[in-house]
Amino acid sequence: MAQAAAVGALLGASTAFLAPSAAPAPAPALRGAPHSSRDSTGPGLAGAAGVGAAALGLGLLAARPAATACRAAAVKKKGVKVVHGKEIPWNLFSPKAPYQGKVVENDVHKQTLTEPTGDANWETTHVTFDHGGKVPYIEGQSIGGSGFAVMKGEQPAKIRLYSIASSAVGDDQTSKTVSLCVKRVVEVDGKFANRQKGEDKPDKAGTAYPENQVYRGVCSNHICDMTPGDEVLITGPTGAEMLLPEDPEANIIMLATGTGIAPMRSYLRLLFHDKAGASSDGGRKFKGKAWLFMGVPYSKSLLYDDEHQTYKKAFPDQFRYDYAVSREQKNAAGQKMYIQTKMAEYAEELWEMMQDEKTHVYMCGLKGMESGMAECFGPIAEKNGLVWTEFAKAMKKADRYHVEVY
Repeated sequence: MAQAAAVGALLGASTAFLAPSAAPAPAPALRGAPHSSRDSTGPGLAGAAGVGAAALGLGLLAARPAATACRAAAVKKKGVKVVHGKEIPWNLFSPKAPYQGKVVENDVHKQTLTEPTGDANWETTHVTFDHGGKVPYIEGQSIGGSGFAVMKGEQPAKIRLYSIASSAVGDDQTSKTVSLCVKRVVEVDGKFANRQKGEDKPDKAGTAYPENQVYRGVCSNHICDMTPGDEVLITGPTGAEMLLPEDPEANIIMLATGTGIAPMRSYLRLLFHDKAGASSDGGRKFKGKAWLFMGVPYSKSLLYDDEHQTYKKAFPDQFRYDYAVSREQKNAAGQKMYIQTKMAEYAEELWEMMQDEKTHVYMCGLKGMESGMAECFGPIAEKNGLVWTEFAKAMKKADRYHVEVY
């Protein structure tokens, strides 16, 4: 009953979560959340490359101090958390009482996003669940999946959190679906194995290694093999580290490796695509600049490139993106092209952006990105009489530096 009341409050009285205000002002806020990236039964990345989730209703930007909704206050009532005086959905469904949804076909993307690269773990999928409007969330949050394996009769495993890859209204903009970006974890002849020689069978993508010892991540493989109609148990939503700022004139620098793109996609759908992010004058509520840096090993591993191209064409003065394809690109010095290598090409411009109190940095994916930031901006900070680590701490204290890495 308490759970139903909490959902009702969010879907009813607090409809600002689900749809933009009809009044010209104040507008809602940008938000986001964390994610968890390891397939906790073994090594390797689990589905969401990061920890995050998507967001709900978009209120880009109500009038309030230019802080992000990232530091949450204590929970005031079940299913709700107060963040900077605003209620956001929080753990409406627990592992003991999850929400039973189902897999539905996505009307935007086919399930497998990537193409074979020769690596065993080449596949990344986009999987969509129908939650009937009962699991509201906001951009940057995550949902859990302790029940993903239960539906096939297996013993429940540890909770996995996956960054939500859809905006609060969902890819279909009905506020009834949620999408995840999940990498299939497969390791061949490695340190761990849960399939001996002769035991590995073809997965949904047709990949199999019967001649090898194979480790397959339990949760990631289960999700990647799902088909429309399959049932799924959902927990959450949770996460407040990756919430977007409410200032419509904020600047957003996004760094993502692999499936760490999930929360970034939720932001971009809200900012540049969804009706919820449209302003009454036919433009967008978001007036700032958004710059995405994405790192992948192969060009065949790029995620949501078609969407990025569309945003760039429609909003050339507001959206930029740069890719770092480590196994195919090198910089002028012959170094592999990682995110920090690509950012170094624009170090002065990015440094200048970060001096603006309206600029926020979002980082999701591999832990090495943090040291990469220090490598890129340490010298320029020193040149300006500053220490990068201290500068980054100051940004974080001001709620302008948001990190979800694994």
